Amino acid sequence: MKVQPLILLCLAAISGYSQSLDMHNHGVLQVEPNGLLSVKSNFYNSETGEYENNGEVIFAGDFNNDGITTFNPNHQGYTRFQGLSPQQITGSFPADFFDVLFQNNTTQPAFLLSGDIAISGNADFMAGIVYNTGNILFLSGATHTNTDHNSHIDGLVQKAGAETFRYPIGNGGFYRFSEISANGNLNALFSSQYHFENSDPFYPHSQKEETIQFIDNTEYWELYKEEDSEDVLLILSWDEATTPSQITNSSTIHIIRWDTNENRWISEGGVIDYETKTVTTIAQVGGYGVFTLAASDDDLPEDDDLIIYNGVSPNDDGDNDYFEIENIQKYPENRVVIFNRWGIKVFETTNYDSRDNVFKGYSDARATLGSGLLPTGTYFYILEYTKTTTDGNSKKIKRSGHLYLKTD
Repeated sequence: MKVQPLILLCLAAISGYSQSLDMHNHGVLQVEPNGLLSVKSNFYNSETGEYENNGEVIFAGDFNNDGITTFNPNHQGYTRFQGLSPQQITGSFPADFFDVLFQNNTTQPAFLLSGDIAISGNADFMAGIVYNTGNILFLSGATHTNTDHNSHIDGLVQKAGAETFRYPIGNGGFYRFSEISANGNLNALFSSQYHFENSDPFYPHSQKEETIQFIDNTEYWELYKEEDSEDVLLILSWDEATTPSQITNSSTIHIIRWDTNENRWISEGGVIDYETKTVTTIAQVGGYGVFTLAASDDDLPEDDDLIIYNGVSPNDDGDNDYFEIENIQKYPENRVVIFNRWGIKVFETTNYDSRDNVFKGYSDARATLGSGLLPTGTYFYILEYTKTTTDGNSKKIKRSGHLYLKTD
């Protein structure tokens, strides 16, 4: 440990081991690589304090940051919040951490966060719920491990960057993640929160599309994006411990969204994965806010004549050489988007199957991934098209599912 006084370091700050005195830093406190600092009491980094952790620091008490808390990117740093009683993480200035450990087996929530922290490395939720009324930001490349019902973030979580991210969120003692796909924008910023409560008092369940049969009345999620961020696939999960049986026993589970313009719940469709207990859909531009799960009817019109063939082997043998959607030419007002299993967009077009405008296993230049032949594997498609119904009205239909591409 290297301590460089700038203005004044009190006795507790110098020792870092006082049981009775809080540790105050008013100057420059630097923990060198391979150094270890254990703070048994509360730690306060004042407005004039500059605290840099490039080694390992253990906080057993409260942490307050009103100055600069950072790390050297070349050395990074490991911060361990390990107390024997609830720990408060506060401050008027954001604190930057690389790797962080939350481990506290006291009464839940074990961590009360009202300040702002940013994580660049990994957040290890070993034990203890972080009750967040401040702001937790996972920066580009940041990850988390060991999330479960006993260890997660209760509150809003922000994620910056372009990669896929599973939010370590929960509420009411339940870990109930949401997940977004990669979006191709390094400056993207998405926020998500889980609520273990009935959304009906705030967003009436009676106000819904006709195809929606039963709306989850125990939980809902929020997902928001910054204006310039690309759209993403949204994945929600179900859990028998929180999700009503009307949902978990349904053969048609959709993600639904409260549309503030229409003032009702609308279906965003979804592809069900029973193994992982998840439903995946795509959130449209401007279509962010409140989401939950619902048991729905198949919203296809009775006279729908589209047939989707979900096998593609572009070997010019005349059989499944492209992603075929039979009769799509009847509905030129359409949009097809294809993602790989990591949620990266590989193909997008409108007026599909016009002038050889089809998916043949190649990523196009407009897609997030760039152009080129794609590898063999399972992909995810979204199809939207407008159809004139028998009563003369136009209806926008959304279908989604998996397709298998064989290129080797």
